[in-house]
Amino acid sequence: MASIEEIVREFQAADRQEMIELLIDYSEDLPEIPRRFAERVDRDLNKVHECETPVFIWVEVEDGKANIFADVPEPFPTVRGLVSILVSAFDGLSPEEIESAPVDFISQLGIAQNLGIRRVRGLSAVYARIKSEVRRHGALT
Repeated sequence: MASIEEIVREFQAADRQEMIELLIDYSEDLPEIPRRFAERVDRDLNKVHECETPVFIWVEVEDGKANIFADVPEPFPTVRGLVSILVSAFDGLSPEEIESAPVDFISQLGIAQNLGIRRVRGLSAVYARIKSEVRRHGALT
């Protein structure tokens, strides 16, 4: 798991080609979702509807730590990579750490000029979903 600061530094130092390579690397690192979630993908549960690509997010809070799971089809490596960045940055953190993460984390990555505003909007929606799910689960525990 990489910290937010490490991820931001990595992307800010990258040119367009390096950024795409980083996204492919992150895409390959996105863990498979647990079996208990796999059956829900086909039923459209936990889908982030703001994303053009099918993106599904599950958040659980257990023992004071968030467990974040995501599913993005393999034919979409850029989107998989973007979602994997969020999973890498936030999985295993406390709800408080996630809540205090920079509001402008997505813009800090510097991806808008290289990947387009639609992808940034989708990634921002995933980021907002993770934060809202952590808040919701944190209130229940």
